[in-house]
Amino acid sequence: MPAAARLLRVPLAASPTPGQALRALADEPLPFALTGRWAGGGAIVGARPLRVAVPEDDPFALLDRLPAVADGAPADAVGGGWFGWLGYGLSARVERLDPSPPRPVPLPPFQLAYYDHVLRLDPAGRWWFEALETPDRAAALDERLALLCARLDGAAQLSAPPVPAPPPFRLAGAGATGHVAAVQECRERIAAGEIFQANLCLRLETAWDGDVADLFAHADAQLRPSYGAAFATPWGGIASCSPELFLRRRGRAVETGPIKGTVPRTDEDDAPRAALSASAKDRAEHVMIVDLMRNDLGRVCAYGTVEADAEPEAEAHPGVWHLVSRVRGRLHDGAGDGALLRAAFPPGSVTGAPKVQALHVIGELEATGREAYTGAVGFASPLAGLELSVAIRTFEARDGHLWLGAGGGIVADSDPAGELEECLVKARPLAAAIGGTIAEPRAAAATTAPAPLAPRALARDRHRPDPAQGIFETLLVRDGEAVRAAEHVARLSAGIATLYDAEPPTDLLARVGAAAAGLGAHAALRIVARPRTAGGGVAIALEPGELRERPLPVLLRPVMLPGGLGAHKWHDRRLLDALERESAGTPLLLDQDGSVLEAAWGNVLALEGQALVTPPADGRLLAGVTRAALLTVAADAGLRPLEEPLSLARLARADAILVSSSLAGTVLATLDPRSSGDIGASPLISRLASRLAAQPAIAST
Repeated sequence: MPAAARLLRVPLAASPTPGQALRALADEPLPFALTGRWAGGGAIVGARPLRVAVPEDDPFALLDRLPAVADGAPADAVGGGWFGWLGYGLSARVERLDPSPPRPVPLPPFQLAYYDHVLRLDPAGRWWFEALETPDRAAALDERLALLCARLDGAAQLSAPPVPAPPPFRLAGAGATGHVAAVQECRERIAAGEIFQANLCLRLETAWDGDVADLFAHADAQLRPSYGAAFATPWGGIASCSPELFLRRRGRAVETGPIKGTVPRTDEDDAPRAALSASAKDRAEHVMIVDLMRNDLGRVCAYGTVEADAEPEAEAHPGVWHLVSRVRGRLHDGAGDGALLRAAFPPGSVTGAPKVQALHVIGELEATGREAYTGAVGFASPLAGLELSVAIRTFEARDGHLWLGAGGGIVADSDPAGELEECLVKARPLAAAIGGTIAEPRAAAATTAPAPLAPRALARDRHRPDPAQGIFETLLVRDGEAVRAAEHVARLSAGIATLYDAEPPTDLLARVGAAAAGLGAHAALRIVARPRTAGGGVAIALEPGELRERPLPVLLRPVMLPGGLGAHKWHDRRLLDALERESAGTPLLLDQDGSVLEAAWGNVLALEGQALVTPPADGRLLAGVTRAALLTVAADAGLRPLEEPLSLARLARADAILVSSSLAGTVLATLDPRSSGDIGASPLISRLASRLAAQPAIAST
């Protein structure tokens, strides 16, 4: 437990906006801002935390690690505490869940930091310097007060720099068709009695490399959200414009404000509000989530203290009307913020009912894994208590990428096309607030692809790969040299950095070369990278691989997997092994719109006249080293390389189907179990294969 502290509270003469105050601290470590209803209203701005949580920390337990503070503080004081966000992926720490869908741009599972001082804009509009002062920090806090006074004095003159409008946001993965298919599948699961409701989300993404603090300043000024929040980090950060209260604890009193039910809003027409209040579908959806939140709070509240509003209220929010209720209770003796979070996380309004099974359905049907989105944002303070918003209407930024999640609750009578439009209704005001737009999706088309995977009816080994088991590369060894070793090591290194925030040994390429030299004239070598459970980093193993003879042509058996397997070669192959055993062939992975992604062990290419076509490397598939080499030598073989979407029907019409991998090279494939043939059947294919084989083992350094 931190040392006891006293509240230091000094009024400030400056009068910047919260956005200006945040920009005044932009060059300091981990600046943040909370605006809107937090702690009774006003704003909280801070930077330079005393401690930053590390991945090994238990984020729920951290929230209970706060100093005792003497009584007598003003009711609206905050002082300091833990500030940050908890990502949706922490669901797996409170429930037993399968691994998530692919995560195109992973964020840390949580971002929490302990600030012993903040800048507080009170509800009356006056700024204060507030600190949780301990004897050993008194001198440092005096220095911070002087520095921040000087910073704020100049902050009011800081105009918000323009935020360059990003390119239009586009639906990720299978797009509109994929989301409509997911909603339809969810309805079928509801009809089968598996769940009553699930909140299905899609992802809108664009390229962007700006400053999160500037983006938030513009969005906050335009939207005036109930729970605005910006957390800037060295890699990017989040800017949230959430309308929804997840949890508020003051003393022992707890409150949550679930939102469920949405219609578009205009300033001129009140009819949508009346329609929402009268909608049987929206009210049924809302009641389920209110009951879920009552149950969650009941796990940690004293018996008989949990109660909910008799009727939801239609509230106005940017671009929409929402149905909102309040659920209240009193924590029982011994329950702290950590226990409260474990009982209620993730928020019920963004999961479904029954909650745990809805979490499973979300993981099976959504095409991309959620990051901060639909987790929680806010603070835990020894003075102001706990306050967290639901992380919706939230921009997430990292490494040149910017994205938004949007979703809605699916019930038995949901209209798939209507649910897609509801997602866009929620997202459009956010894109507009930063000068952006949403590219209108093409009309969702019916897919002729096979039925989606249904893990509820499958064997226990039918779940997505577990990133904790690591990633790997398989190299062909030819006459003692590893073919395209530099490309394989570069791809593995990129995966290690993205997934595990680590780097491989600097001598890995040399070690690969030495290991290959000890193998036969025609062999396989596997490089496996596994994350260490303690201390971070990865462990690297070099292992002899298996050279497998496959009957030709390779028989492809289509199977749907929403979002595919992502852009990494997972060491956890249980799903693919199970599919291969059951299909009596090589699984051909399709997304929910029926688009071809990849085969279980290689990339898929179609020969169409003089064109060689392969699906784009858009984050849903592993772009193979051999695939890249094929596209390079295609022109020499008289072919025109194209990276564009491939439907199953288009693949079936192709002059020839190829599968490429490092060990197999380029082999003929088919969708028809009655087909026969070999790689020499087409002169073009034969030339392509021979030019690929003629490339030197060491293609680059």
